[in-house]
Amino acid sequence: MALDLRGILFNLPEVKKPVEKNLSFNKKLKWTLIVLGAFFILANITLYGLSSNALAQFEFLQVILATDFGSIISLGIGPIVMSSIILQLLVGSGILNIDTKTPDGKRYFQGLQKLGVIFFILFEAIVFVVMGGLQPAPGFTTIVIAQLILGGLAIMFMDEVVQKWGFGSGVSLFIVAGVSWQLFARLFQFIGANGENCLLDFTNTACSGNFLIIIQSVINGVPSEALAAAAAILVTAIIFLAVVWAQSLKVEIPLTYDRLRGYGMKWPLAFFYASVIPVILVSALAANIQLFGGLIENWLGHPTFLGSFSQGQPLSGLAYWLNASNLLQLIIRGGISTRLILQALSHTLFYMVFSAIFAVFWVKTSGMDESSQAKNILSSGLQIPGFRKDQRVLEAILKRYIMPLTIMGGLAIGLLASIANLLGALVGGTAILLAVMIMYQLYQSIAQQHAVDMHPALKKIVG
Repeated sequence: MALDLRGILFNLPEVKKPVEKNLSFNKKLKWTLIVLGAFFILANITLYGLSSNALAQFEFLQVILATDFGSIISLGIGPIVMSSIILQLLVGSGILNIDTKTPDGKRYFQGLQKLGVIFFILFEAIVFVVMGGLQPAPGFTTIVIAQLILGGLAIMFMDEVVQKWGFGSGVSLFIVAGVSWQLFARLFQFIGANGENCLLDFTNTACSGNFLIIIQSVINGVPSEALAAAAAILVTAIIFLAVVWAQSLKVEIPLTYDRLRGYGMKWPLAFFYASVIPVILVSALAANIQLFGGLIENWLGHPTFLGSFSQGQPLSGLAYWLNASNLLQLIIRGGISTRLILQALSHTLFYMVFSAIFAVFWVKTSGMDESSQAKNILSSGLQIPGFRKDQRVLEAILKRYIMPLTIMGGLAIGLLASIANLLGALVGGTAILLAVMIMYQLYQSIAQQHAVDMHPALKKIVG
């Protein structure tokens, strides 16, 4: 049975790896732009046969899940993230014994993950339709489910294309694309809630873009609205600068070349050692709890322990205590209460604890542990001065740094994300945090790997 399972996992359809070991900058850029264009095209293809879209009330979750509810890619990155969460919990807790340090074990892990993604694509496509989230017209149920499955598979394979042929990963790319689009809209959107153009009657028609709201509020003499809009823009800018500064924090281990005496370098270990992955997983988990809580309430006709919802916003239950209210806006408008402060504390605790847990599991399953780092250092012809060249010695030294950095970095990034949520950035604190960290890491990766083959004009921009 085990052999049969491995045979299935090793023969799942996949995107072929490039023959070249190191792809050129132009080729990576081409495939990244192709996938990005395809993502936006699919996001604007409405499901054929869709009668009503109850998921539209969960619009605020679209950025985190990199989706557009009601489109062919309504599932977004949800199946990918859920499969990753469950598999990491199973492997990290020892329930599944998979050695991800070996090529065969890594391939087995990736096969299980892909199988999990396919399962969640099928499961979520059926659940979204059966529970009334995406209600098809009579006779179109099978067609709508089939479209959702095709859209989910498209996202899965586009993620693979970016991982193997582009920059970073598709999951990261889709999140950045969604955040960037929403950020621009929140700043300069001139279409109001009822579809009217505020530029045609600027004094009497309310704008939705914060930049336009400030101008409109000053003209109409409504200082509280101008202050609230300006606060959201200011918070977004502060979060941006804080994340860029936090990304520069690192521990540097001094190393020397074993064959070149007198020459050495410093091996950097970032403070956010597990990168942005823990926050992606935690925020997606919280978003899925809210989404499925709303679907189950809609299906059963009454609230469950997951919570009760109004216009997509949780009013009680687990989803409420994991959610974040905009405390800064409430203080400005005078609506703060003890219950909201307790909610803020539970939200912060949830993000910190689960970010640390996912950070530990990610490091253990992604080849970032002390054993893998020791192999990388030794294969580069480096060693720690004053110690003999032995992998076990190097692992013991690295262990002092890697696990504490993993836990502290996970707690810190969870705290930063929760504070950003509570302060109320333009697109949501976590979304801004994710976008900035992903773009910063993408910038560093491009600058390090493609400093030679990059176009001269882009080289000046990247620096």
